[in-house]
Amino acid sequence: MKSLLWIGVVGCLVLVGVAMAADKPADGRELYKEYCKSCHGPNSPHGEVTPMSLIVEQWERFFAEKLEPSHRSVLDPKHDNRPVLEVITPEMLKKIKEFAIEHAADSEHPMTCG
Repeated sequence: MKSLLWIGVVGCLVLVGVAMAADKPADGRELYKEYCKSCHGPNSPHGEVTPMSLIVEQWERFFAEKLEPSHRSVLDPKHDNRPVLEVITPEMLKKIKEFAIEHAADSEHPMTCG
């Protein structure tokens, strides 16, 4: 009887852990991979773009001035061909921007995004 109770407790803990992981908001790297890399990966006709593609100042200018005009008509094939600027929420965009800037070519931790 104790072993059944123990199995039940362990099972509940596993389920709680899985639920907590599912509720964890994605970080900038995960969001970049999900929403940017599909159109800006290696050999892309749109050009490969990684955080290391630009320096911090260029990323800041891109997000402030160029993102909206350059992506206004882009549809997201991974998300039912909805406009990418509707799919990505302002909170998600903030995380993507922070990731790109934190790992820009001239940052302390340049990164390609793997």
